[in-house]
This record gives sequence, structure tokens and C-alpha cells, in this order.
Amino acid sequence: MKSSTYLEALIRKFSKLPGIGPKSASRIAFHILGMTRDDVESLARAMIELKRNTFTCRFCGGISDGEVCTICQDQTRDRGLVCVVEDAKDALTIEGTGGHRGLYHVTGGLISPLDGVGPDDLNIGTLVEKCRGDSVREVILAFNPSVEGEATALYLARLISPFSVAVTRIAHGLPVGADLEFADTATIIKSLEGRVKI
Repeated sequence: MKSSTYLEALIRKFSKLPGIGPKSASRIAFHILGMTRDDVESLARAMIELKRNTFTCRFCGGISDGEVCTICQDQTRDRGLVCVVEDAKDALTIEGTGGHRGLYHVTGGLISPLDGVGPDDLNIGTLVEKCRGDSVREVILAFNPSVEGEATALYLARLISPFSVAVTRIAHGLPVGADLEFADTATIIKSLEGRVKI
């Protein structure tokens, strides 16, 4: 028996979000049903504003409220140190530890031939351009420890090696199969400190 077609529709929408199953989706939908109209409208506005007003930073490929993100604008950052990550949430996870004071570069994915994703599908060209100049002295590869992460790291190391740039990777303090966003702060800091040259 369906209680409400609108409630069922909302539950289906929430079920499509990552990490949310039917039971969690149902709990969220019922919670929203119990909220005031003002709170629901405020939540809906926040989602619309997020989608309407966030951009991709033209320098690092991360999330930004404008053309350039606040990290790339920050002149106190170590501009010779670039941490390369798969997506913007990985950059935010590392940034949240306070263990990296350099810049970031977001590839927008990993090389995965089985999924039809090759180097040309990723944000790699701008990284090469950064390394071609004199300002970058080290690139830290911070990908999840997976087959795709390893393939992308090796490809980038080979691509960057002709330049006078040290290419390192975060240490494997993270368990195989784990995602950066779920790692604790201490593990991420140790991984950054224990990076090795490849």
C-alpha cells in the first residue's frame, strides 16, 4: 500500500543518491515531511543555489564559487607543491587535514580502459603545462589505491618525468579498496608524510 505518490517519488529520488538505500531514503523523506515549510524551501533553495552558482576552478579543476577557487587565490600556499587527486571531494578531504599547504590539481577521474576512460578524457593537459614551467618542483599523486589509481599514477609519472619535477605518491597508509573521503585525518596526514618517489 502506498501512502502518498509524492512521498514515494521523493523516496525514489533519495534512493538514487550514493550510499543511500531504500530505508535511509525513507527516513530522510519522512524527516523532510516533518520539517516546516520554510525549512523545506530553504533546503530546496540551497540545493538549487549550489547547482546554479558553483563552477570548476580554471586552474585546479576543483569546486569554486567563481572562476578561480579560494585555494588557488591564496598567495600564502606553496605554489611549487601540487597534490593531484581524482575529484574535488578528495581535494577537500586532504585539505580538511591541514597536512597539505600546496595547491591541488583535479583530474576528474581515473584511467579505466574497461569503462572507456582514457587519458584524453581527463584533466591532464593543464597539469603538464604547470610542470613545464619553472614554478612546480614536486607533484604528489594522491589517488585511491586501486588498479585504476595505480594506472593513472604510472601514466602521470611517465608524462611528467621529462621535466625537472619530483613525482611522489602518498604512502599506502590507506587500506586497498578504501576511498580517501572515508579515511581518518591521522591516516591521511601519515600518507602524505610517507609519500615515495615513483
